[in-house]
Amino acid sequence: QVQLVESGGGSVQAGGSLRLSCAASGYTYSRHCIGWFRQAPGQEREGVAAISAAGWSIYYADSVKGRFTISQDNRKNTLYLQMNSLQPEDTAMYFCAAALRPCTVARVHDWPFRGQGAQVTVSS
Repeated sequence: QVQLVESGGGSVQAGGSLRLSCAASGYTYSRHCIGWFRQAPGQEREGVAAISAAGWSIYYADSVKGRFTISQDNRKNTLYLQMNSLQPEDTAMYFCAAALRPCTVARVHDWPFRGQGAQVTVSS
């Protein structure tokens, strides 16, 4: 069983940056895919970024390409999401998610293991 705990959310003005962290336990780099999705009030979950097991592929949603960067520190079993040039439309609850391989990185928002979420609020 994979357990995920997010941190690093907050409030920023448009154009600002935030970095989210996800501490993972029960996670194995070679066996699990891991990533981020978000959900704004009244909207469906949206996959943001994900890494396949063993890092073979990386996925970014078109809406965040060039602004967000996903990375991981395998020694610490920690996943990161660096978010730059934030815009009000990025306001949402951000969740860390994981799945046992094989997995479809573009479907990160459907993966079974999820954290409690971290709120990101961007004001104009």
